[in-house]
Amino acid sequence: MENTSNYPPIEKVSIIVSHGSLEGVYPGLIMANGARMAGIEANLFFTFFGMEAIVNKKMDKLKVATVGNPAMHIPTILGSIPGMSAFATSMMKKEIEKIDIPPVREFLTMIHDAGCNIYACKATVDMFHLTKSDFCDEVDDIISVGQFYEVSAGANIIFT
Repeated sequence: MENTSNYPPIEKVSIIVSHGSLEGVYPGLIMANGARMAGIEANLFFTFFGMEAIVNKKMDKLKVATVGNPAMHIPTILGSIPGMSAFATSMMKKEIEKIDIPPVREFLTMIHDAGCNIYACKATVDMFHLTKSDFCDEVDDIISVGQFYEVSAGANIIFT
């Protein structure tokens, strides 16, 4: 894609994923995929609850947050009704599938195969008592924040 703006082209992005809900994970994955498709170097750094997206036992069970999510446009009391999150998750997954965006596990594989580096935050791994074996195969490494800044040198850092 030709750069027609007055700004220099973006050559590298590092995307921090800190939310573990379905609507919290997909923006980072979509941005990383878009970067790789445009030939931009990309890193994904999962921290705190964003780690849910790369933990084998949890990544296929991400849900839409219905409580405390003003974008749902429903009162908190309705969002807390049993089954509401499952219903919203089901609806969102159907819409995601309609526009040909793969499930999280498949999307991570696709992005990683396209050359995106995927990292887990060491402090969060330690805090949640996780090990490398808890993660999907696409996780390249468990790194500290300092190491994240090193691999991000020269990158635009995006926090989702």
